[in-house]
Amino acid sequence: MSKIGVFICHCGENISATVDCGKVAEVAGKLEGVAYSTDYKYMCSDPGQTIIKQMVKEKGLDGVVVAACSPRMHEPTFRKACSEAGLNPYLCEMANLREHCSWVHDKSDATTQKAIDIVRTLVEKVKHNKPLSTIKVPITKKALVIGGGIAGIQASLDIANAGHQVVLVEKEPSIGGHMSQLSETFPTLDCSQCILTPRMVEVAQHPNITLMTYAELEKLDGFIGNFKATIRKKAKSLDEKLCTGCGLCTTKCPTKKIPSEFNEGLGFRTAIYVPFPQAVPNKPVIDKLNCQYYLKGKCKVCEKVCPTGAIRFDQEDELVELEVGAVVVATGFNVMTTSEFSEYGYGKYPDVITGLQFERLASASGPTLGEIRRPSDGKIPEKIVFIACAGSRDPAKGKPYCSKICCMYTAKHAMLYQHKVHHGESYVFYMDIRAAGKNYDEFTRRAIVEDKVNYLRGRVSKVYEENGKLIVKGVDTLLNARPVEIEADMVVLASAGVANPGSEELAQKMHISYDAYNFFSEAHPKLKPVETNTAGIYLAGACQAPKDIPETVSQASGAAAKVAILFSQNELSREPVVAVVNRSAPPLYSTCVGCFMCATACPYNAIGEEEIKDRKGNVIKKVAKVNPGLCQGCGTCVAFCRSKSIDLDGYTNEQMYSEVMALLNE
Repeated sequence: MSKIGVFICHCGENISATVDCGKVAEVAGKLEGVAYSTDYKYMCSDPGQTIIKQMVKEKGLDGVVVAACSPRMHEPTFRKACSEAGLNPYLCEMANLREHCSWVHDKSDATTQKAIDIVRTLVEKVKHNKPLSTIKVPITKKALVIGGGIAGIQASLDIANAGHQVVLVEKEPSIGGHMSQLSETFPTLDCSQCILTPRMVEVAQHPNITLMTYAELEKLDGFIGNFKATIRKKAKSLDEKLCTGCGLCTTKCPTKKIPSEFNEGLGFRTAIYVPFPQAVPNKPVIDKLNCQYYLKGKCKVCEKVCPTGAIRFDQEDELVELEVGAVVVATGFNVMTTSEFSEYGYGKYPDVITGLQFERLASASGPTLGEIRRPSDGKIPEKIVFIACAGSRDPAKGKPYCSKICCMYTAKHAMLYQHKVHHGESYVFYMDIRAAGKNYDEFTRRAIVEDKVNYLRGRVSKVYEENGKLIVKGVDTLLNARPVEIEADMVVLASAGVANPGSEELAQKMHISYDAYNFFSEAHPKLKPVETNTAGIYLAGACQAPKDIPETVSQASGAAAKVAILFSQNELSREPVVAVVNRSAPPLYSTCVGCFMCATACPYNAIGEEEIKDRKGNVIKKVAKVNPGLCQGCGTCVAFCRSKSIDLDGYTNEQMYSEVMALLNE
């Protein structure tokens, strides 16, 4: 290239505060091959882009270097401007003068010199750039949604209402998730079931949604627009087509004392059961771990009483293969286990319960039909203590993060208790009140002012039992750290929200990232909050981090919108920055030795085998072949290739060496 344009951006004062942008432009204009150089306050603005377009046309530029801020933010912007001016967008490069220079140095001549050096390297690189074309990938217009809580329900309905097919997979026998366990929802105190169950029914009846409950993702292969998912449908020991959901089998089952998962162990269910009355689908499942037939080979009462003959004891798991174009992960969250709260007596004293267990006590469909009663003896608690941040914001328990919803649902629980037990006393031990949603702060203040809930700012050190009472020892830091000791009838822990068991394994199946706490990681916290590092896989709800219902629903709709955007086209245009295996002339020549170390190193499973044959059709050798649809251009294979047979389009060895030599030969 002989006509390169260099455009230096001041980025307001982000760059110009420490870098002499005018001098950088002046020196860049004297570099070999540079036909034009200038600086401007906001190069990404419309006037700034206009300057680039005009110079590409007037000067006949065959390469462009924009020295500005992060390429991650603005490289598409400048490449689009070049494309509109008639220049191949991949002949445009960005030099990062903000994160790599101005933000990490004080103002000095050395800082300006470093900026000049950065620009020089990119000028040399762009000289070796070649025009690239975007990769076209066909799209399968069917979405897979994993998880049937409110996030999965919302995402499924939005995608289906956009006219696309959806397969909703839920590992439990019914959809609904944790929201179905709630009594009321904050800050409006409307009935959770009243607003959730109509949507559950809508999912089951929607013509564009295929519902698979009691099923899990076994395997996920492929790439954006062309995923292949293997779903394991666990045996329900039931023919769902014959079952009418009459419930006779559940009433006649002799095994009745199994702790109910839906009621968080506070109630019981039978071995053949429907999780809760409003379940969707409202058809039973046989629990093989507790069924007398599977344990001892006897019973079969359910089979005898079933009027339609729907029981199938010999039913086995079924593997279903699906072709989908996008995946929405909405697997939700869990709460910390009993073993984490020995100082609070959780697991030792039956009247120390979690917030989710309190929800079941307060719910009209719960084990006490909505009455607040102690699990130990069924009596109404006269005095109750709520402990916020039980596990959250506690580095000692490995959970330094805030679980976000605890302050609000603790206030809700205290209010529900006061509404149901008018003469009762409620106390809340809290660290800080974090109520940052619409009408949230007003809600917590309502608990304090109107419902007379006693809020004590301080931590609880210990809970123990004495004379039939739970002694809660804590401190009130607002009253000169005064020690507080309360004799309570019940203690409710606002236990930390944690990632689901098995989330790490699920993330590895889907090749997506997860954080130190096994929550799934977004591609970018600001610019791509619902996308993952694997294109075509999106996040919704509390599988990413603890969230309340409004935020969960919003994110689910955002993920659905991303899927709808993807499905709005027949082909997907992808960045051409992908790995390529050396296949230069003559046709049979390739330096690849077929060791396939690249395939073992590739995090996206983008490398397969290709047979090289002679003219007679005989296989000479097998070499690596990159699937451009799967490749994300990370370059790992390039580093692992022992024969140096793989290059990365846009970042070839020649381009990288030219940058290094530009610094060495200044």
